[in-house]
Amino acid sequence: MAMARQLTRRQMVGGTVAAGALARWSPGLAQQSAPMTLFKEVMLVDGTGAPSRLANVLVSGDRIADVTEPTGRRIAAGAARTVAGEGRVLAPGFIDMHSHGDPLEDSYESFLAMGVTTITLGQDGDGPRIGKDLDPRSWMAAVDRAAIDLNVALLASHGTLRRAAGVPDSVRRPDADGLARMAAQLESELRAGAFGLSYGLEYVPGIYSSAPELANLGRVVARHSGVVMSHMRSENDDEIEASIDELVSTSLPARPHISHLKVVFGKGAGRAQQLIDFLETKRRQGVDLTADEYPYEAGYTGIAILFPQWALPPTDYAGVIASRRQELRDYLIARMTRRGGPEALLIGTPPYAGKTLAQAAQETGLHYADLLIKLGPDGGSGAHFTMNKVLQDALLRYKQVAFSTDGGPGMRHPRATGTYAKLVEEYVVRDKVLTVEEMVRKATGFPAAILRLPDRGVIRKGAKADLVLFDPAKVKARSTYVDPFAMATGFDLVMVNGRPAFEDGKRVGKAGRLLRAV
Repeated sequence: MAMARQLTRRQMVGGTVAAGALARWSPGLAQQSAPMTLFKEVMLVDGTGAPSRLANVLVSGDRIADVTEPTGRRIAAGAARTVAGEGRVLAPGFIDMHSHGDPLEDSYESFLAMGVTTITLGQDGDGPRIGKDLDPRSWMAAVDRAAIDLNVALLASHGTLRRAAGVPDSVRRPDADGLARMAAQLESELRAGAFGLSYGLEYVPGIYSSAPELANLGRVVARHSGVVMSHMRSENDDEIEASIDELVSTSLPARPHISHLKVVFGKGAGRAQQLIDFLETKRRQGVDLTADEYPYEAGYTGIAILFPQWALPPTDYAGVIASRRQELRDYLIARMTRRGGPEALLIGTPPYAGKTLAQAAQETGLHYADLLIKLGPDGGSGAHFTMNKVLQDALLRYKQVAFSTDGGPGMRHPRATGTYAKLVEEYVVRDKVLTVEEMVRKATGFPAAILRLPDRGVIRKGAKADLVLFDPAKVKARSTYVDPFAMATGFDLVMVNGRPAFEDGKRVGKAGRLLRAV
C-alpha cells in the first residue's frame, strides 16, 4: 500500500514520462516496424512473487523489450503508444490451469475480461476435436490457421485418446495390444506439442480404468517431461488421500498435478491442514506434486456424478431402469442426501437451467429421484454445493496451489466469468487473505512453471508480452449463481502476444496462439 501511495504522489508531481533512458534499451528500438507500447510508471508485479516495484515496461512486437526503473529523465524517442500507470498494477496475463470450450467455436471475451491470456484445454480426459476426428492434430492445425481470443495450451485427453486407439468404453482392462495402441497415440500427441495428459477418473471412460492402464501412459508422459493432470477418482473427504496416492503412483516418473483441488463433505481449517501435510509429505519424498483450485464452494459437472457406475454408459440404461429401478432410486436418494439434498444442486442446462433440483422436481410433480431417473446420467449438468469455504480457503493459500476456473464459455457458474476478479476483489483487497504479489504468482509464474512455459507467466526482458493492467481496488466480480454470465470489470487493458485484446470493457483484437510444449 505504501508503494501505491508513493506512485500516486509521483504522478501528481510529474505528469511527464519518468523513465530510464532509451540508451538502456536496444538502439533504434523506437524505429522498428514492430508495434510498440510503453507502460510508464506502473506498479510492476512480475509473477515471481517478488515485491512490487515502480517500473517502466517497453513492449516491442510480441515480446517485452525491457523493464527499467523510472529515473526522472524523459525518453527522447517515444513508443508508438504510451500507457500511463496512474497507480495501477501491471502483471503477466493470467494462465488458467483448467479450462473448457473450443476457441474455434466459442468467444472467450469473458475470460479476457478477467485478465486471462492463456487457457489449458483437454481437461477431464476430454478435449476439443474436429467433428468425429479423435486425433487432436487436425484440431491443432485448424487453430494454427484461425484468429483466436487467447493462447491455448493443450493436454492429451485420456478418454479421447483411449477411443482414438480403438479401446471401447466397455473395456475395463485393455489387453497388451490395446495398451500399446494407447501409448502410441499418446506419443504422437505429445510429439505434436501437447503439454501432458489429463484424466477424468470420475467420468466415462476414465471411471473404468485401472492402475496398469494409467501407469503405462504415465511412463510415456515422463519421456516428454510432461505433466499428468487428473480429475481424481474421488474428491470425497474419506477417499481423497487414496485418490492422490493413485495419481502419484500411476504418474511417476512424470509430474502429477491435482485438478481443482477440493474436499467434498470435508469441513474446517484443521482438515485442510491435514491434507496440506499429506501433500507436503509427498513433496519431501521427491514428488513434484502440484494442484490448482478455484475460489468457489460449488463445483459444476454433469449429473452423471450422482449415478452408480452400473448405470453409466455404455450400460443399457433402459435395461437398468427395467430391472433395477428401485435400487437406482434408493441409491440416488442416499447420494443426494449425503450431498446436501436436492436444494444443493442448481441445474445449469435446459429445460431446468437456473432451478434447483428441488424446484425442478416440484415443477414436474415428480420426486427428485424420479426426475433424475427420467433425465438419466447424460441428462444435464449443474452446480453442486458440496464444499466448505473455510477448508477451501486454507487450501487456496497453500503455496503449491495455482489458480484455475474449471470454466468455459456459456457455463452457468460464476467461476467461468469471475474467478480472477473474485481473487483480486475478495482475497487481495477485501479480506487480505493473499498479497497481490502472491495472488499474481499463483495465477501466472507458478502455472507457467507447471506447464513449463519458459517465456510466459513473468514480466522480464525477452518474455512474451501477455500483460494485464488493473487497479486492484476497482476490480469487481459481477457474476453470481443467479447471473453467471456477467463479465468482470476493472481489468483496464489486457494484452496478448503484444497486442491489445481487451480494453474499455470489450474485446478489441484476436492475438491468441496455440502453444506447443518444447
